[in-house]
Parts: sequence; C-alpha cells; structure tokens
Amino acid sequence: MSRDAAIGVFDSGLGGLTVAKAIRERLPSERLVYLGDTARVPYGSRSGRTVVRYARTCGRYLAQDEIKMIVVACNTVSAVALDSLRVDLDIPVVGVITPGAQAGVRATKNGRLGVIATRGTIASGAYVRAVSAESSRVEVFARPAPLLVPLAEEGWLDDEIAHATVARYLEPFVDDEIDSLVLGCTHYPLLRNTIEAEGARLFSKLSVVDGAEATAIAVDELLVQYQLSRQGEGELSIRVTDLPGRFSEVAGRFLGEPVDRMEVEQVDLSPS
Repeated sequence: MSRDAAIGVFDSGLGGLTVAKAIRERLPSERLVYLGDTARVPYGSRSGRTVVRYARTCGRYLAQDEIKMIVVACNTVSAVALDSLRVDLDIPVVGVITPGAQAGVRATKNGRLGVIATRGTIASGAYVRAVSAESSRVEVFARPAPLLVPLAEEGWLDDEIAHATVARYLEPFVDDEIDSLVLGCTHYPLLRNTIEAEGARLFSKLSVVDGAEATAIAVDELLVQYQLSRQGEGELSIRVTDLPGRFSEVAGRFLGEPVDRMEVEQVDLSPS
C-alpha cells in the first residue's frame, strides 16, 4: 500500500464534507476522494440491510482507485455497516461514531455525557454502545435533533430560528446534568457556534465535542500506525451520484471554501 494513495471518504450526501474538512485541516498533505451518494440520500430512513448494501457499493467503488483507507463519514453507516466494509475491503476502515464517543468520554468530568444525532442514529444505540466500550463509568443521554440537518443545509446557522431550535433540543439535557455534548451528526458542526452559545446560556459549563474533528484525529493516528502518512501537497476530488450542480451550491458551506460546479464529478455506482 502506497503512502501516496488517497483516502476515500463517503457519505450519503453533504454532511460528510465536515469530516473531509477536518481531515484536510489536520492532514493537509493527504489526497482525499469524497463520494456523496446523493442519488440515494438519506440513508437514515432505510433498513439496516439496505444501508449495508449501499455502503458496500460505495466502498467497492472507492476501492477501485488506489485507496489506502476508507473513512465512513456517515453516522448511519458507521452504526450498522462497518463490519461488512472491513470484511469487503483489505484496507483500514474508520467510522465517525467510535472517535466521537471516545472524545466524549475524555471530555466529560462528571461522567454524564449528552449526544445529539438523527433519529436513526439515536435509535441504533450505537453511541451508547461505543461509550460503554470505552468506559463503564460514563452515563449517556442521547436525544435526536433532526431539525438541525435542514437548518445546516439552508445556511440558517446563527439566526433566531437556529438559536430557538438549538435551545429546544438542549433544554431537556439540563435536568440530566450533562457537562459534555457530542455532535453525533456530520451536519451539526456547522451549528457549533450556536450550540456553544446556547450551551453557555443553559449550563454552568458545557463542552461541545465535534465528531468530525475526533475522526480526523483517529485517521491521523491510524496513518502513523501503518506508516502511511503522505508528504507533499494535498488535494480533494469530489464525486456524487446525482445533482452535482445543487451539491456544489451548498458544499462550500460544509467544506469551508467555495466549490466550483466543474470540480464536482457525477459518477454511476451501478455495476457495469
């Protein structure tokens, strides 16, 4: 496996770009290939069997190129399909749930950890299991915050609607006496400033844990472990399965830099 090979990153749509952004900021020399399966988004409403099938298709597509690692930048896939991907692909596979859970365990001082995510991710119990595997002393309070996804995609990040919505989702955690909160959806980092502001208002102290940043750290550590860290200038290739124009219009908000329509390639994942 070559150090110069790219890291494959995939999600059902836009949210995984926050993970790609975090990886690029931490590892600017790495080459990334991002795949957004926009033809089949969202994954969260699908059955586990269907999500596994979609994830294997994405993984196999990326593995056709010279890829040294797959990063599953999707909480739904990370909850149900990592084992299948690891069986399929003879390269390291990193999800977003375990790194976020581990960072949450490190962040909490009183052992009371909050998690917000989509309904599907919360229902899967994946964060509870991941935290329990890391520490038996940390109690998890997990709740869905589904409206944060459309707010992020619409760019309503710091207005009255965003603040009111975030406050509504955080208020139940006050009685739980959490001191740390994991952002368990890749859309949520866009709202981090608003979440931190409302957290400061509602709690005496609340540490906000960005799962995307935690995943980038995990990728870095794994590259060092396998001696696969790359030197030189990094690059990012973006591919989607549908609506590249719409994707490019919104992608810059998630990636933190403009994305030209011509930089987004539409690909077909169906068997040739």
